[in-house]
Amino acid sequence: MTAIRLDASTLNLHFPGWEALMVGRSWYTVDRDAITRAELLPGWSSEVLGTRSGLVVSGRIKVGTFRHPSGVRRLVAMRRGLPLLRLTLAGEEFDELLVSDAGAGGIVDALGKGVRR
Repeated sequence: MTAIRLDASTLNLHFPGWEALMVGRSWYTVDRDAITRAELLPGWSSEVLGTRSGLVVSGRIKVGTFRHPSGVRRLVAMRRGLPLLRLTLAGEEFDELLVSDAGAGGIVDALGKGVRR
């Protein structure tokens, strides 16, 4: 399962095993300054994410990269039954990160001031 680590200057995602194959990397790091919005969703997002490269098991898991017809690029690691962290980024390879994690609420709180919620 994807692991999220937040420190003073960066947010790090670690994609283990087969998830790394689906997203094309084992790590993704973003500067905290690039995070413009942090949102906590209660769970699974059923919105259309766009064209994918990765794995989707309908209603259970979505892992990979997605490009919406509007041009929004997303890095996704979603699992049903866990809170969903949506981060909007500026000036990065991806426009959004969608990651399921039991501690997603704590990450939103830790990002604190300077980030829209």
